[in-house]
Amino acid sequence: MSSRLLKIRNLTLHYPVTGGLTGRAKGAVRAVDGVDLDIFRGECLGLVGESGCGKTTTGKTLLRLYEPTGGTIRYYPGGGAEKNGSENGIDITGLSKRALKRKGIRTKLQMVFQDPTASLNPRMLVKNIVAEPIRAKEKRTGGREMEERIVEMLGRVGLTRDHLLRYPHEFSGGQRQRIAVARAIAAEPEFIVLDEPTSALDVSVQAQILNLLRKLKEQLGLTYLFVTHHLLVVRYISDRMAVMYLGKIVEVGETKEVFRASFHPYTRALLSAIPVPDPERPARRMILSGDVPSPVSPPDGCRFHTRCPFVIERCRIEEPVLEPVKEGHTAACHRKFEVEQ
Repeated sequence: MSSRLLKIRNLTLHYPVTGGLTGRAKGAVRAVDGVDLDIFRGECLGLVGESGCGKTTTGKTLLRLYEPTGGTIRYYPGGGAEKNGSENGIDITGLSKRALKRKGIRTKLQMVFQDPTASLNPRMLVKNIVAEPIRAKEKRTGGREMEERIVEMLGRVGLTRDHLLRYPHEFSGGQRQRIAVARAIAAEPEFIVLDEPTSALDVSVQAQILNLLRKLKEQLGLTYLFVTHHLLVVRYISDRMAVMYLGKIVEVGETKEVFRASFHPYTRALLSAIPVPDPERPARRMILSGDVPSPVSPPDGCRFHTRCPFVIERCRIEEPVLEPVKEGHTAACHRKFEVEQ
């Protein structure tokens, strides 16, 4: 196993719900509620779940784009990996914006957003968009060397020097996402959060972007958190996957192992929804009843028990914790060994 790059423990992000004439807090939206994750150097970790479960919020909180309510995010920069269990990383949870910039953490942890049209400044030329993170990191303002660096970044994502003096609206959706990727890698990061980077693209273009991301990961030694609800994309690109439900991680394991044998009923339901491209092979569907509970008032015990076909009384009272089921595979379910796929 590679060295740990990020260690997330009990990460929470609660949004206050206010109301009345006084505007006092009446509750909180528990968008992220006690997430534990380890992200290892050089891997792609897929984060999957239904819309609204907290995937994107988790990714943005890891980068401190959102301020966490609680928990810790420990970052082990290159050359400072965890050794013999010692905690020699950097706890970035409480660092100020100035400290994050001064320590170079802002450049080392980057993000590619879901919608490239919204994430690229429509008034900036491509050369300025890609140059921005380089200037922020190296305090450079221009020159021939800067232009060559920008051309190199564009070349890595399949674009050319001819694209330097164009605006984002002059490109297709796939090309705009390539520009967004070039901007992210221009800062020479170690870790990139990919927030559904292919969901707004045509299927053929999705494949091109996925292949590009895989190639860059190998060439530049990058580590990814790939946020998506598309399980086949996760199967293609990720080394490990984490399944999220209502603000909590319910299962983590190597992608091929989770697809082969999942231990949480929610994971089984997600996998059973994947279309089977064989009309002669009957589909084994696991249909969930009811709706996802509100994150403002999640149910007691296991958060999935209101929709789980295997629920028992213990599930309604006691919240399960992530526990090993196999080497490198954990699940949070009281009946995990009874519902194995």
